[in-house]
Amino acid sequence: MKISGAVALITGANGGIASHFIEQLLGLGVAKIYVCARSVTKLNPLLELDRDRIIPVELDVTNPQSVLTAASQCQDVNLLINNAGTSLNQGLIAASDIDSARNEMEVNYFGMLSMCRAFAPILKQNGGGTIVNILSLLGKVNLPFSGSYSASKAAAISMTQGVRAELAVQNTLVVAVMPGTVDTELAKEWPNPKVAPAEVASSALQAVIDGVEDVYPGEQAAQVSAQLLTDPKGVEKYMASFLPGMMLAGTNA
Repeated sequence: MKISGAVALITGANGGIASHFIEQLLGLGVAKIYVCARSVTKLNPLLELDRDRIIPVELDVTNPQSVLTAASQCQDVNLLINNAGTSLNQGLIAASDIDSARNEMEVNYFGMLSMCRAFAPILKQNGGGTIVNILSLLGKVNLPFSGSYSASKAAAISMTQGVRAELAVQNTLVVAVMPGTVDTELAKEWPNPKVAPAEVASSALQAVIDGVEDVYPGEQAAQVSAQLLTDPKGVEKYMASFLPGMMLAGTNA
């Protein structure tokens, strides 16, 4: 897909990766970017990048009416970037209750699915377009330190595959972006290797341009994804050594 002249929408636009997406999209010549967050006041710094092309939109991906309202306001979108996500770093059994797991599923799975459903008809009417889902390597192998987050990302990866299959008939590209540890504020105390947020954004956008469906930004994601093909149980057992309460070496921020 050509990004120059495209109309993009990015959820979770006040997050650590989003600003890099926005800067790179502007540099690639997009016509317009809808930047979305639950509080539009948090988007004010982004508007300084380009007040003509950046349009703030109030959006809570966990609220069905909010999603539908955003879709009705953004009928010209042909590049949807599902960037909103949350990680609460809870184990599956060690957590005191399942509230964190529900919250992560609401944002990381149901919120992303709601966006795909609401914008699929819009992408169709605009020629097919592209959906980019920001996922995590932890959707491929569970990290017990963040067990429920990993499970929500696994669900989101499976959902992405299903959406891809359903939307192929309307010529919509669906890109799954699966980084490992991203170098954001949340992960500042975690050991290397980390992938720069700018690299996550550039890898995702290059996949859009090249028509690549699955991308693993950074050294860590590339290595572990390859190891999962040759020794999946070995990777699982290694990740299992990072139990809740321990310092971890890999989670998507």
